[in-house]
Parts: sequence; C-alpha cells; structure tokens
Amino acid sequence: MDADSTDRPAHTDAGSVGGRIRKYRLERGLSLSQLAEQSDVSKGYLSTLENDPAARRPSAESLYAIAKVLGVTMSDLLGRKILPAAATDVPDSLREYAEEDGLPEADVRMLSAIQFRGDPPRTKERWRYIYTAIRTSEAIDK
Repeated sequence: MDADSTDRPAHTDAGSVGGRIRKYRLERGLSLSQLAEQSDVSKGYLSTLENDPAARRPSAESLYAIAKVLGVTMSDLLGRKILPAAATDVPDSLREYAEEDGLPEADVRMLSAIQFRGDPPRTKERWRYIYTAIRTSEAIDK
C-alpha cells in the first residue's frame, strides 16, 4: 500500500464528514491516492477533508463520488439517517382494485403516488388500466 494509507492520527473526529471518510477508507484498505483516483476528487482535497476541521464541506457531486467508491451512502458520510419517503394515502378506489386483484403492497404504494394533472385516478377501472400498462411495459425493459 501507499505511504498515505497508514492510520496516522487525524485531526478530525470520527463524527465529522472527514472523519467518516477516513474511517470508511481505512476499513476498505484504500490509500488517499486510490480513493482520489477512483472518485476523481483530488488527493489534496481528500487529505484536507480528513485532517482539517475547518475544511469546507464537499459538494454533493464530490460526496456522491466518494460514497460510491467507498460503497456507502451519502447519508453514511454525513452521519445522518435517510428520511423515509412521506407516507402516501391510498385512495379508496385503488384499495378496492388492489384487494380484488391481489396486488402486492409494494405495487399499491407505487401506484398511490401516481397523479395525472394533479389528481389520482378515481376509479378501479382506471387503476387497472394503469397497472396493466406498467406491467406490460416490463417486457420492454428486458
């Protein structure tokens, strides 16, 4: 490994973005040079992030590139939990259709987010038409 892959003391704590980058980088056995090359973020900037508590936070683009190389999420690097998607109410007509046709709950949740010109479909038949179109289009993706 490169000389910069050693676990020398960092000035940032493990609770900072830089500290978390360092932690994940070392866990994966990557040197700063390797992380820089694979993420296309300069080695100098990565070193600054890891060691300077006053360093400016990375842009979303840089954070994403670093997270991708490290195999973690951006929220892992930020030390924050991902906010769950807002619960979507299931219209009665969709619930009726889903029960009649035995739709999986994941599909019901997906359908419940659908709106056309600001409104969800209003009838079971309309939901069936939309769901059938979505299911039929799966063949196109293969």
